[in-house]
Amino acid sequence: MAIFTDVVNLWKSNDLLSQAWDESYNMIRLSNKIFEKAVFFLRNGGKKSEIKALKKRDQEINNFQMDVRKKVITHFAVSNDMNHLPNGLVLLNIVVDIERVGDYTKNILDLAMNHPKKIISENISSDLYDIEQEIIERFNKTIHALDNQDQESANQLLKTYKNNLATKSDLVVNRCISGLESFEDSSKTTSVALYARYLKRVGAHLKNITTTIVNPFEYIGYKPPS
Repeated sequence: MAIFTDVVNLWKSNDLLSQAWDESYNMIRLSNKIFEKAVFFLRNGGKKSEIKALKKRDQEINNFQMDVRKKVITHFAVSNDMNHLPNGLVLLNIVVDIERVGDYTKNILDLAMNHPKKIISENISSDLYDIEQEIIERFNKTIHALDNQDQESANQLLKTYKNNLATKSDLVVNRCISGLESFEDSSKTTSVALYARYLKRVGAHLKNITTTIVNPFEYIGYKPPS
C-alpha cells in the first residue's frame, strides 16, 4: 500500500509541511509550463533572447526545491510530528524528480537554440511524434493523478510507460546511432536522437513521481515485486 495518503488533508492545513506541499504543486505546474514552451520553441523556432529567458526560469524550479527542503526539515525539527514523516520523505523525492525534469527541459531548449532548423516531429518520424505527444499528455495526467491521489490513473500511467514511451525512444535513438536511419544531415540526426532521449528521461522522472501515489516508500521509482 502506498504511503502517499494524507496529501489532501495536508494541503488544507496551514503548517510548514502543508506549505511545502503547496510549493511542490506550484513547482510541477511551472515545470510543465516551461516544458511545453520548450517544445514549442523547438518546433516553431524563437528568438535566442526568448529561449535564454525561458531557460533562466529553471532557477525558479531550483528555488522551489530548496524552499521545500527547508520547510520539510524545519517542520519536523520544530514539531516532532512523526505521523507525517512518510509524507515528508515522499515530498522530498517528488521535488528531486521535478528538478530533474527541469534539467532535461533545459537540454531541449539548448537544442532549440543551437539547431539551425525547426524540429517538427511529425515531419521527421512517427515514433518521435508519438513520444513527444505521449510526454505532453503524460505530464498533465501525472499532475492530475498527483492532485487527486488517483491510484487508477497512476497505475495506468505506469502500465503504459514501457510500450508507449521507453521502447519507442530506444528504437529512435538506436536507429540513429547504428546508421539505420538518418535525417537530412548528421546535425539533424544527432538532434533527433538527443530529443528522443531527453523526452524519455522527462518521462522517466514523471514515472517516478507517479510511483509515489501507488508504491510503498522503498519502491518509489521502482516496480514493486508482484
